[in-house]
Amino acid sequence: MRNWRAKTAAIAAVSALALVTACGSDDNGSDNAADTGNETEAGNETEGGGDLSGSIRIDGSSTVGPLAEVAAEMFMTENPGVMVDVAISGTSGGFEKFCQGENDMNNASRAIKDSEIELCEGNGIAYDNIQVSNDALSIVVNPESPVECLTVDQANQIWDEGSSVSTWGDVDGLDLPDDLASEEIVLYGPGSDSGTFDFFTEAINGEEGRVRTDYTDIGEDDNAAIRGVEGDFAAMAYIPYSYVQEAGDAVKPLQIDGGEGCVDATLENVQDGSYAPLGRPLFTYASDKALESEATVAFMEFWLENSAEIAETAGFVPMTQEQIDEGNAKVESLTS
Repeated sequence: MRNWRAKTAAIAAVSALALVTACGSDDNGSDNAADTGNETEAGNETEGGGDLSGSIRIDGSSTVGPLAEVAAEMFMTENPGVMVDVAISGTSGGFEKFCQGENDMNNASRAIKDSEIELCEGNGIAYDNIQVSNDALSIVVNPESPVECLTVDQANQIWDEGSSVSTWGDVDGLDLPDDLASEEIVLYGPGSDSGTFDFFTEAINGEEGRVRTDYTDIGEDDNAAIRGVEGDFAAMAYIPYSYVQEAGDAVKPLQIDGGEGCVDATLENVQDGSYAPLGRPLFTYASDKALESEATVAFMEFWLENSAEIAETAGFVPMTQEQIDEGNAKVESLTS
């Protein structure tokens, strides 16, 4: 199991050591205070060897947040004059702030909605998105559960609005032992501000936001779902790939049958599209004003250039080379 939090802490420690070393060798007595303003100065040499200064404010998806934190720590290690702040308020909550000019970038686990486009346009915020990783939503159950695979139709039976499924035995087509068949299904899922909620409900129930309401709403805390499923033999949740990797043996991810047989959420299956319909791209959106900042452009270029290492550290599904090339071409076109 890869633990992105531990690796991020290690990266941060290296960054701090680099700054201390730089301070100790400075004979000029220059000020090391970070520029916390939104303006970025290029060519203003900072301690530690970086040539950029300024701040980048990022908010949004709880799925993309851990990935962005790793990217930010690695970038700040090389560019200590730039402060990259990553907050998590959900994809929808982040877009609400982004489209009012409060943040430079918004991480998103789904594409921007029409209502959010209107909000951005109404406030004069132009933007574009860059894919930063791939993801696989996993339906997870307790490790002791005998269930190994669900069809999309079975998942729909469980999660759809107005579902009559109460116990595991109510799900059509599952061959279950009596001790599980008689158990009531205990469900955990994200709140409606989550891009994961939007994506899952559309992929499984055919309409964004369409879902039964008698489940435990975990908000943006995917670890709450892991704890709930780990502690209940009859529980089920859906969480992003990185959280499954971090959870290790605490939960069991189910295979998904989208019509071509049961498929595991492996790196290869996500990248080649066979883990359907729960494989998805992950994005970050940047405003036109933010892209006027050399620090923001440098950060996005750094993220793409180092995307494989960042994804591995954070426990995400890396992009294919074709996806990376597309991202680089988009950054170049946006900043040319």
